[in-house]
Amino acid sequence: MIPEERPGGPGAGEDSTRLQAAGSVRKGCDPLAQTAPSRLQSRRARVHQQITKELRMRTGAENLYRATSNARVRETVVLELSYVNSSLQLLKEELEELNGSVEADGPGSQGIAVPMIPLGLKETKELDWSAALRELISGHFGEDGASYEAEIRELEDLRQAIRMPSRSEAGLELLMAYYNQLCFLDARFVAPAGSLGLLFHWYDSLTGVPAQQRALAFEKGSVLFNIGALHTQIGARQDRSCPEGTRRAIEAFQRAAGAFSLLRENFSRAPSPDMSPASLSMLEQLMTAQAQECVFEGLLLPPPATPQDGVAQLRLAQEAAQVAAEYRLVHQTMAQPPVRDYVPFPWTALVHVKAEHFRALAHYHAAVALCDSPPAQAGFPALQQPLRGPPATSQPWGSAWPEEPEERRKLGKAHLKRAILGQEEALRLHAVCRALRRVDLLQAVLARALRCSLAKYSELDREDDFLETSEAPDIQPKTQQKPEIRAPSFSSVKVTDIFHRLGPLSVFSAKNCWRLVGPVHMTRGEAGFGLTLRGDAPVLIAAVIPGGPAAAAGLQEGDYIVSLNGQPCKWWKHAEVVAQLKGVGDEGVSLQVVTLLPRAEPPGTGHHRPALGGLLRSQKECGGGTPAPARASPRPFLGWSRKAKRGKSRGRLSPQP
Repeated sequence: MIPEERPGGPGAGEDSTRLQAAGSVRKGCDPLAQTAPSRLQSRRARVHQQITKELRMRTGAENLYRATSNARVRETVVLELSYVNSSLQLLKEELEELNGSVEADGPGSQGIAVPMIPLGLKETKELDWSAALRELISGHFGEDGASYEAEIRELEDLRQAIRMPSRSEAGLELLMAYYNQLCFLDARFVAPAGSLGLLFHWYDSLTGVPAQQRALAFEKGSVLFNIGALHTQIGARQDRSCPEGTRRAIEAFQRAAGAFSLLRENFSRAPSPDMSPASLSMLEQLMTAQAQECVFEGLLLPPPATPQDGVAQLRLAQEAAQVAAEYRLVHQTMAQPPVRDYVPFPWTALVHVKAEHFRALAHYHAAVALCDSPPAQAGFPALQQPLRGPPATSQPWGSAWPEEPEERRKLGKAHLKRAILGQEEALRLHAVCRALRRVDLLQAVLARALRCSLAKYSELDREDDFLETSEAPDIQPKTQQKPEIRAPSFSSVKVTDIFHRLGPLSVFSAKNCWRLVGPVHMTRGEAGFGLTLRGDAPVLIAAVIPGGPAAAAGLQEGDYIVSLNGQPCKWWKHAEVVAQLKGVGDEGVSLQVVTLLPRAEPPGTGHHRPALGGLLRSQKECGGGTPAPARASPRPFLGWSRKAKRGKSRGRLSPQP
């Protein structure tokens, strides 16, 4: 299921380019792509609501039918049930048409490939971050929340942009950049037993039903789902008539499977069907099967295997059997509850068609290998063993494949018979689904495969073949290139924490409680300031000498220096703080420090201020700026642990600079 195709004429492209050049939208965002998906989402939600209403009416009518013994009432109920069932059938067909889109071929495709199944993006409502973040910054971090309007606006602009990503690598980078920012937000603003107080709304990708949660993990999981879905759309639109397009399609489906696997392993409380473990497992299997199909298509690209190349034909037979086995597994998963209750029927039908189609192709290539290649070809006997499967019925050739030309012809004819039956079944399944009947390319591929099998069968058929040949054995699945599940490359998208001005995450996060001490004044003693520093950003007081100036000022081991002579130094390195202290004269130095508290301990009173409210004011008074942190990306998980970084440098301050 994908959103409806948007107009892509010259005017639309020029408008998008002009808007991006003007800086009003982010790279990878398609500002003209919002109207059509929103209309489609609304139609899906409306149809689903009507289906729910009809189901309730049917349940009530069935209960009345079972409860009454009046013949006239039962007759009226039966008539009403017939109307309800007819309405349900029409509504379900309408929903299938909206959900069951398949991508025939991408731009520039030569039309030789079977259509792929892309996944539609989850949609979301607009979200106002400002009130919740301003309150949290003021209440917990003790700073003026209004001074962070620029950061909050940047976050809102980024979220608005990911609601309409372009179907390209730039769109993927945009989604991954927002996901990385969500990891920063999770680390800084989410307490262990709390939330941001925001309600995140997302629509289910399969049914269009809205779901909502207050957990930031729901927002992260939905974005990760869209990353996987966008990979499926990019993979489905690749031109698989060339090796490079096939390679890109394989990688895209591998990345999609990796995103769904990562989501399934890290997100266990799904409020919507598309993010349930059963759905994610099905999607992971589906994307792996489509990647395996692309591997098979890559083997058919020029230079193609000649009919006389028996080794290549046998390998193609095994590869096709591998694709068929993958799709059979997907079809079994789709047919099991609860997945079958909400997966689009055209998906199930197409997967079933592909399973039959590729199993028939396996028998076709096996027949070509048997009949058109010399039996003594080098490497041919070594590849025969994997193709020997348990026959459906007894065969007269025993456990070994026949070497005589006549026996090989009969066995090849038996394989062709199974190929023809499989391709006819694939065409029948294709005709059953109304949505698939409109995919002309799929019917053309199936019909062409059937014509090839019939033509080959007519070549092998003879007038004196009065006896039916035994049924051919199954083809053993085997592949030379098993697609691996690959997680999206989050580390390739470097982002900077939008709220880095609040300080390093090791200390300045909602998971920590602290108190601000100071400013305190110290003068150099005979042995220096009497403290030992360690680490960077912020610098830690590792030890305090009893009786020294630091101890007399009330500093303690474990305090973090956050201001030095009125200059915020939360991001300073160890060497910078040491150099500043060594340069202090007889007038001494003024410090502010932060002491981390146990979670249950309330902030102190007196000269210990409960939060960091003075840091922003001292920064404004001194005109100091906060150095930007190193650009980095967080770990790509929905939940991840963070430990305070401790630098290895350590030194004692001497009385001389």
